[in-house]
Amino acid sequence: MPTDLSIPDTSEEARERRSGVRTIRKVAPYLWPRGQAWVKYRVVIALSMLVVAKLVAVFTPFLYKAAVDALAGESEGSAAWLLVFGAVGVTIAYGVARAANVGFQQLRDAIFARVGQRALRQLALETFRHIHALSLRYHITRKTGGLSRIIERGVKGVDFLLRFLLFSVGPLVLELLLTGIILAVVFDINYLIVLTVTIAIYIWFTFKVTEWRVKIRKQMNDQDTDANQKAIDSLLNFETVKYFGAENREAMRYDGAMEGYEAAALKTSYSLAALNFGQSLIITTGLVVVMVMAALGVQDGSLTVGDFVMVNAYMIQITMPLNFLGTVYREIRQSLVDMGEMFDLLEQPAEVTDRPDAPALDCPRGEVVFDNVLFGYDTARPILKGVSFRVGPGETVALVGPSGSGKSTIGRLLFRFYDVDGGAITIDGQDLRMVTQESLHAQIGVVPQDTVLFNDTIRYNIAYGRPEASFAEIEAAARAAKIHDFIQALPEGYETAVGERGLKLSGGEKQRVGIARTLLKDPPILLLDEATSALDTETERDIQEELKMMGQGRSVITIAHRLSTVVEADQIIVLEQGEIVERGTHENLLAQSGRYAAMWQRQMSEEESAA
Repeated sequence: MPTDLSIPDTSEEARERRSGVRTIRKVAPYLWPRGQAWVKYRVVIALSMLVVAKLVAVFTPFLYKAAVDALAGESEGSAAWLLVFGAVGVTIAYGVARAANVGFQQLRDAIFARVGQRALRQLALETFRHIHALSLRYHITRKTGGLSRIIERGVKGVDFLLRFLLFSVGPLVLELLLTGIILAVVFDINYLIVLTVTIAIYIWFTFKVTEWRVKIRKQMNDQDTDANQKAIDSLLNFETVKYFGAENREAMRYDGAMEGYEAAALKTSYSLAALNFGQSLIITTGLVVVMVMAALGVQDGSLTVGDFVMVNAYMIQITMPLNFLGTVYREIRQSLVDMGEMFDLLEQPAEVTDRPDAPALDCPRGEVVFDNVLFGYDTARPILKGVSFRVGPGETVALVGPSGSGKSTIGRLLFRFYDVDGGAITIDGQDLRMVTQESLHAQIGVVPQDTVLFNDTIRYNIAYGRPEASFAEIEAAARAAKIHDFIQALPEGYETAVGERGLKLSGGEKQRVGIARTLLKDPPILLLDEATSALDTETERDIQEELKMMGQGRSVITIAHRLSTVVEADQIIVLEQGEIVERGTHENLLAQSGRYAAMWQRQMSEEESAA
């Protein structure tokens, strides 16, 4: 039956081929970028050095032959060399040629180094920017450890791929071609036939075994990524591990992943030994055949001892780069796999993007309006079902309701982590989807439930709100957040490192640093996302006063768990299953004796019982 060529090949090998072609196509522009002539100059000069180095390498065995013939008394075929240099001179010229070959190769690497490092840096930056551009939905589901390994291996693969494609495979092909021509012209076509057959068998064997090894290496990488992810996950949850006495359980979990890595690594080592032995056997067989042919030629007088030595020199000269062929091919394949994973990451579409002609948000008043907003993380499960409310300039609106009612989702939509499915959100009459995300984020300050700090100094973390701020402004923000005295009492003051995720500070101290950071940003709109629910009552009471002062003159949306924190809000909105069921001031809602009143009574009873 005829084959239906319209059916795409979906095999794993076909996918890898397509991924490899895609990777090479994406990397090529870094070698020949538009508008950057210096990169092109360096590539051309590096390739020129490569060609010169190979010409010198192919020419060098002739000097070796001349020296041997002179010393063996068979100088007839090498008379021209001896007339110019003499036997010692030819030997010295041979040494100079070998040194020149290495020198040109090193010069080539030095010239190309900046091109490779530039490509590595640009691709790393592009990947880093893209990860930050991806939606919150992606970051909620990602695995940090696995992601970091994908980026690390992919970026390293760029420099390797550029260097080895240009300076290993290309030179090897050129050297084999020149050597074959010399053997056919200077000696006999039979030498070329033996060389060609040997190389063909060698390449076939190397590629077949390496294809098998690449699959094993991929398994090893998968196990490595899994082990790294488990280690990072466990360390990030260090306290939880301690709470449940799960150190041994975590160690066993990690060791299970490492056991899979060990098995794959052993297979890799065994297969490497088989590859090296097979390569050596093939090359040695070809070398012996060629040397026997040359020895027979010396015996019948058609060749000199120098010819015998020159043939040996050529065979050894091509053996050295061939020995690396398996490694180079495997590493190129592995680089293609690693970079393919990174380019898969780069092709992840950003869910929320700016329109091409989007203007910056103009926010003179800070009025926030939710107009019949519809949204769901999954189309089959809507979260917000036609939510509408207004936060006037300088007003405070509180969102309350049970878990899952959509309170935090409103905060995420305001910051445009997601776009609404229906309706609109506007600030001073401007639809958030029509303005740039950068300008939107600049107008909103967020104090989350759990402030996460960078593993840097207190000064750095406060200044994150406005990096160009002076130290006096940083201190003023810390004073307003009631944390300046605490910082001054520390041995290193504002230069005190807070540890990973701010773990060296208490919950209240972290929240105050977060408040200081937001105060320094000085935004017209403030989002308080259950900013004190994770704190004890006394600390919460102190920080609530600071938040109240912080909200003066700003439009504030506060998402509250404890109703006692929002009694002074201009408007309280009660959400239930994504819909607004009540709204009004604290007194009005209590007078209605509805959902809010019931929630208030329940919380008061709980607090009295706790007291």
